[in-house]
Amino acid sequence: MEKNIKKGFLFKKYEAPYQAPFDKLFEIFKELITHTSGDFEEAIDWLRQLDVEYKLTDSSYTIDDFIEDLKKKGYIREELKDDGTSGTEITAKTERAIRQQALDQIFGNLKKSGTGNHKTKYSGAGDEQTGEFRNYHFGDSLESISLTESLRNAQINNGTDEFMLTENDLVVEDALFKAQMSTVLMIDISHSMILYGEDRITPAKKVAMALAELITTRYPKDTIDILVFGNDAWPIAIKDLPYLKVGPYHTNTVAGLQLAMDMLRRKRNTNKQIFMITDGKPSCIREKNGEYYMNSNGLDDYIVEQCYNQAAQARKLHIPITTFMIANDPYLQQFVNRFTEANQGKAFYTGLKGLGEMIFEDYETNRKKKIK
Repeated sequence: MEKNIKKGFLFKKYEAPYQAPFDKLFEIFKELITHTSGDFEEAIDWLRQLDVEYKLTDSSYTIDDFIEDLKKKGYIREELKDDGTSGTEITAKTERAIRQQALDQIFGNLKKSGTGNHKTKYSGAGDEQTGEFRNYHFGDSLESISLTESLRNAQINNGTDEFMLTENDLVVEDALFKAQMSTVLMIDISHSMILYGEDRITPAKKVAMALAELITTRYPKDTIDILVFGNDAWPIAIKDLPYLKVGPYHTNTVAGLQLAMDMLRRKRNTNKQIFMITDGKPSCIREKNGEYYMNSNGLDDYIVEQCYNQAAQARKLHIPITTFMIANDPYLQQFVNRFTEANQGKAFYTGLKGLGEMIFEDYETNRKKKIK
């Protein structure tokens, strides 16, 4: 006697995974403290407003309870200010948590394509698997043969009745030699980074935090230095990234490039590169007498020629410059094209969305070399 079995689907209401009240608020707090450049009081004010609007807490766990937990867990501390009053500051533990969150947000969801995305010429033996496959050639090591892909080819080519594996079925997974890399990341902090109602500095510093966390944790033999440039250029520590603010500055790209090359000259790694995140045209240089020459009206020939000279100088030092231009003005693109040509580097014209993926993929491409 046959039994009729009915198959179907059972739909249930989606229930988000349980998240402790502190963890839920802490995720939001880390975003707010980044937007407020480390200002704890302002971040908490924003959190209270969000609580009123979205009912983030209840009587069993309030914002005040959250602040007490931040203290107990070592995320904030009371500090004495210059004026003699005390205030609440975030700790190094919070700075690390912010960098880790930036890393997870920007680089955490990147997936390798099936055929690989390494824009390099050569393939062969190396010390890091790429996920790219090719046919076996005489001389390839047995260790490089992908057993799974080879068996799949054998089944497709020869059938499954009488299993047979031939040389034509063999597939090899390519690998890369990992090259140590020294990177300088330049961040534009001129006033235009917050003009026109668009916050461009927060995404830029989140990308910087993510890249710094990626390199220091995943590639400890690599180095990364960060500098900011406005009227002048100066280095900043990784721990200072959450506090980075835009100033009432012009854009002295020349000073940034000069400092970046000085920093890289002191590095022992053979492979060196500069990443530059900017949204504006060069509008300022500092003369030898210490005075500033500024022109914010357009691409001043005197200023841009010095930018081209710096790009050419970096090329002589074998330092490629990758420019991430957060703007799409045609006259700016013309400048970046000529700047990139002088350096033989790369340029990306991008909005803020996808900036992290671009920087990650370019970093991965530059630091790895395929060999024959």
